[in-house]
Amino acid sequence: MKKILIFAMLALVSFTSQAQLLYKISGNGLKEPSYIVGTYHLAKVSFVDSIPGIRRVMNECQQTYCELRMQDMFIPDSLAIIQKAQLLPEGTTLDKILSAEEMTRLNAYMKDLLGADMTNPMVAEQLGKFTPGAISVQLLLVHYMKKDKGFDVNNQFDTYFQKQAIAQGKDIGGLETIAFQAKVLYQGKTLERQKEGLMCQVDNADFIDKMTEAVIQAFYAQNLDAMKAAADMKMHNGCDATPEEEAQLIYDRNADWLTKMPAIMKQKATLFAVGALHLVGEKGVLNLLRQAGYTVEGVTE
Repeated sequence: MKKILIFAMLALVSFTSQAQLLYKISGNGLKEPSYIVGTYHLAKVSFVDSIPGIRRVMNECQQTYCELRMQDMFIPDSLAIIQKAQLLPEGTTLDKILSAEEMTRLNAYMKDLLGADMTNPMVAEQLGKFTPGAISVQLLLVHYMKKDKGFDVNNQFDTYFQKQAIAQGKDIGGLETIAFQAKVLYQGKTLERQKEGLMCQVDNADFIDKMTEAVIQAFYAQNLDAMKAAADMKMHNGCDATPEEEAQLIYDRNADWLTKMPAIMKQKATLFAVGALHLVGEKGVLNLLRQAGYTVEGVTE
């Protein structure tokens, strides 16, 4: 379960151990190459300049595609979709989902992390109607931000590429919709499974610290193999993501993107900026592109 949340933040590589995030996609009938860069939601924007070749690629590509179009996040209907996906059914609150003992454990965790907990009426009013899964995501985000204080919520790494494309008068696009991501992140599991995941997070803060630090260090080292190894750390109990949960959040989405990317690349030279963990492994985007007949090479300059 914690692996699922880590993927949500990375939100989130080839079989080689090459230390790089940017790859060139060519061949298979493309008149000009496209590129794909692995991102990390909470990375410092200043880290962009540490990626070899990224400025040249941003200038050369005619459009940029991310998982979502950032403008869509601010459409009132989109905000309503996200809010609805995060909320418990009408008349239900978190203290009716969790036992008194579980609420005590959650409050202790929140007090340590946030300095406040659900015994505070304002906090209870804000978070008490959220699903356990939505609270898990929010608390994990805070946990990451405390570990890497360079994160600026108004200047996020994965949306930076879209902002730059817009500034250059280029088109931007999204591989998914707000409604789809809201469903995957907040409605893909039963409330019971969400509760289990929240309590796993509450009870394993040291494990999450270890995983968080490893993910952060691996990304900044541009070592995607190490990043995947960190995200693959397991507790060997019910807290670990099931194969079905991994498929829903990562691998099924990768396969869906491969049905869209060929037409996008054929239209214009494109820079794709997606979570780094979507690139890795046999079912990762890089390998799927190769299986589809494209040449995929790391960019080193």
